[in-house]
Amino acid sequence: MKVSGAVPPVLETRGVTKRFGRIVANHDISIRLEKGEIIALLGENGAGKSTLMNVLFGLYRPSSGSILIDGEEVSFASPREAIAKGLGMVHQHFMLVPTLTVTQNIILGDEPVILGHVLYRAARRRVVELSERYGLHVDPDARLEDLSVGLQQRVEILKALYREARVLILDEPTAVLTPLEVEELFSVLRRLAEGGTSIIIITHKLEEVMSLSSRVYVLRRGELVGERRTSETDAAELANFMVGRDVVLSVERGEAVAAPEPILRLEAVSVRGARGIPALRGLSLGVGPGEILGIAGVEGNGQAELCDLVVGLARPDSGRIVFHGRDISALSLKRRMEAGIGYVPQDRRGSGLVLPFSVEENLALGSCEGPPLCRRGFLDFRALRENALRLMEDYDIRGAGPEVSVSTLSGGNQQKVILAREFSRKPDFLLVAQPTRGLDVGAIEYVYRRILQLKAGGTAILLISMELEEIFALSDRIAVLHGGELAFEAPTSRTNEIEVGEHMIRGRTDRRAS
Repeated sequence: MKVSGAVPPVLETRGVTKRFGRIVANHDISIRLEKGEIIALLGENGAGKSTLMNVLFGLYRPSSGSILIDGEEVSFASPREAIAKGLGMVHQHFMLVPTLTVTQNIILGDEPVILGHVLYRAARRRVVELSERYGLHVDPDARLEDLSVGLQQRVEILKALYREARVLILDEPTAVLTPLEVEELFSVLRRLAEGGTSIIIITHKLEEVMSLSSRVYVLRRGELVGERRTSETDAAELANFMVGRDVVLSVERGEAVAAPEPILRLEAVSVRGARGIPALRGLSLGVGPGEILGIAGVEGNGQAELCDLVVGLARPDSGRIVFHGRDISALSLKRRMEAGIGYVPQDRRGSGLVLPFSVEENLALGSCEGPPLCRRGFLDFRALRENALRLMEDYDIRGAGPEVSVSTLSGGNQQKVILAREFSRKPDFLLVAQPTRGLDVGAIEYVYRRILQLKAGGTAILLISMELEEIFALSDRIAVLHGGELAFEAPTSRTNEIEVGEHMIRGRTDRRAS
């Protein structure tokens, strides 16, 4: 352990405050980061974590307080100035160009140029060298749009290292990663720290804090409420710091009351993916009222296509989808919503929200063609506002008022907008994909409770999640997708994570002999 004060911290904030009008996003925050250290910044959605990091990276200027690099006070007017001082940031939503190659993305804006010509081959060699040095293996010539989310994140990290970042800030780095990708990322970050890179992880996931960081700072409502050495605390204490009370994530899901006739069922459904390759093969499953069916599987095994089929964004090549005994295979998304189907999509920004719209407009999407939000063909703006204020309070949506653009909210609060909109409709059937992605422990506890309330009210729920712990906590039955096929299905009480994980990796184990 370094002796405090013997060597100036690589990075330090002293009394940093950031205001947006009357809203105080950060108040009097002081943190420090030593060379080769990994620290975590923990807090609820809207606690001010991302705002503080955006201040450090030059995206915002502090209203008061100071930032020090190697003991010297600095002031950043832009990210370019922060990068020049050795700071690099990997944002929660990647800042990459899908149609460019890995190398082109990494060098974009910092291309080596002689006499007006970009030295692409030299840049590519450096990308390869950095990739091998830090174990961030990625094809330098691959187009970004062809890479998994985990590989795209590696590109973001390489982009920062290419600019010689000594301090790496990662905002919710595991929010969209598979468990295997999380393990690989952590291995990379530990290697970087051993090589002298200092790292700040912004997160709400307690298990990641305990696994990766040496120290943790906890923010609540914009203020620093705790600092601990990770070895001297536990998840329960940190959760209490975050939300100001004890948090319980164990749930009583009750007994399934599925009827013999499911509310929604897929009958031998097959469909091809975007590139014409079979994505689902003869899939049959059903969900009854008051039942939660959890879909487990490694990402890319047909989950996205299943979502599109159920909500009407795609039609099956064969087979059919039946809802309340009626074939709805040809119905549009709008008609399915009107019939009583709800949907929480995996990609909140791309599919769940209209980012330029206000919070109140997003909360009304799909419900503004009739009373109480619309009267005689005209929107009732008073009713729109009242609806938004009620849902914002009920679902603890923080960060701004109902009139501001939803794009200004944190990722977790954007997710809450979608959950509030879909849950409040009380649908007969709900497809919910990654419901707690990007949410803190307090919000997760709340979402679990709401899902179980819908179930108790008779809603049939199809849950798709990358979190096995979540699948087991909420589901009455568990099904595994592998290669677009139903590889396994069992009541939750008759299986375990090891058995489910085996089917996720290998598919149907009764095929091993063949």
